[in-house]
Formats: sequence, structure tokens, C-alpha cells
Amino acid sequence: MTPDAGMRRVIVCADDFGMSAAIDDGILELVRLGRLSAVSCMTHAPAFARDAERLRDVDADLGLHLNFTESLGQPGFYLPLSRLIVRAYGRTLDTRRVTAQIESQLDAFVSHLGRAPDFIDGHQHVHQLPQIRTALLDVVRRRFPRNPPWLRCSAPGRLAGLPAPLRWKAHVIGALGAHAFARAAVAAGQRTNRRLLGVYGFDGGEQAYGTLLPLWLGNARDGDLLMCHPAMPGAEAGDGMTAQRMAEFRVLARPAWTEWLLDQGLRIVRYADI
Repeated sequence: MTPDAGMRRVIVCADDFGMSAAIDDGILELVRLGRLSAVSCMTHAPAFARDAERLRDVDADLGLHLNFTESLGQPGFYLPLSRLIVRAYGRTLDTRRVTAQIESQLDAFVSHLGRAPDFIDGHQHVHQLPQIRTALLDVVRRRFPRNPPWLRCSAPGRLAGLPAPLRWKAHVIGALGAHAFARAAVAAGQRTNRRLLGVYGFDGGEQAYGTLLPLWLGNARDGDLLMCHPAMPGAEAGDGMTAQRMAEFRVLARPAWTEWLLDQGLRIVRYADI
């Protein structure tokens, strides 16, 4: 991650750390291989308390993957994504419960890792929804007045060459609050990545992901973030995406990764490097 003049900088972030041992093992191996620069943690997920210690010395930023849609057997305020969106846009969420959920997941991060997160984003991009984004910005301002964590902008990056359904999905995510969240974050003096890459249908196996990854890298602009959702092959990932998570891992672990980066004039960086 040494700076190279003239190369575009991109953050590569794996989401869902803590959801299962397979996900955690896969993410940690990809960090070791130099494929990732950031790890986003579901701090109330089943494996987080057990595996958090393994993150302490990794060469990557560590962040909170704010979760309002999957309880994973834990108490808290969780709703199906479609219902959460409707209630957020109807401004009918209980703001006290929303704030308590953010605080609780932040507390778990600090308790297990002994420090504040480098960044905050959202599982299924919930951090950008009305009411939730307001509560999140308030919590960040209050808890981290001097050195606040970075925040993920989910507005779509360049989409050239991607299939129409994936371009549509990326724009839907952006329309659900990404631009409003980015504007509010900037107004509050918070820092964000430029744009988001990596949106797809989480299907198609290794062949599909191996086709999409070079396209995303080719579309990356300086300061963009590429998200991924890998898991170590050979074990259940804890959700219905096990096969695709393993496919992502295999593609990200390929030796061709370095060639793809060099061909596109990219270098992987941590948040502070953008």
C-alpha cells in the first residue's frame, strides 16, 4: 500500500465479519494476501465476539457494519429491509430505538477491539436511510468530536460495461438515500469515500464474479470503494449466500488480482490514504 505516483487509489472492503467462522476465516486470509484494505464488522453477529481478537494486528481498517435487518439470533431492533425502508421514508421509526441500536453496536465494537472504528457503513446500506442517517450522524458527532470515523457513500460509481440489471440495482441503492447521506455527512464535517462499486445480484458463481471484478476495477476512480462479501470455501457462511461468498473468495485470491490492479493503474489503500 505504498503510494505510487499517478495511480488511482481504491479501498477494497469485505463486509459481514462476525457473521460466521467461514466468513471471518475468508476475510482474514484475503487481508493476509493483500487483497483487502478494510473489514466491516457486524458486532452483534454470532462469531464476532470470538473472532474479534484476530483483527487486532491486521493491516486493514476496521469498521462497524451497522445492522437493522438481520437479528442473527440477537436481541435488538430489526426489520425486513422492505419494511425498514417504508417506515424510514414514512418517518415512523422510533428514533430512540434507532439511536440505541447504533450505540449498542458501537459499544460492542469498542469493547471487543479496544478502540473506535475507522469507518462506519451499513448492512444492506441501511445507514443511508432517513431517520437512521440522522441518528448516525448525531451519534458520530457526539461520540467522536475530534477524529470521527469515515462514513460509506453508497452512490454508484462508474458503471460502464456492466449488465443493465446491475446498473439498475446500483442506481436504486443510490436513490434510496446515498446522495442525501453524502450531502449530510459533508455538511456535518464528516469524511466519505467517493463512490461505491461491487453491487450485483450475489449469484452466478465464480465465472460471473470473475467477469465482474475486472469491470469494477476498470471503472474505479480515485477514492472509490469496492465492497465484497467473501467466505472461506468448505464451510457454511451462515446465510443463503454461501456458494457465492466462496466464489468471491476464489476470485479475489487469484494471482491475477495483482495484474488486474496494475493493468488499471490502481493501488489498494486504507481510508486515511484517500
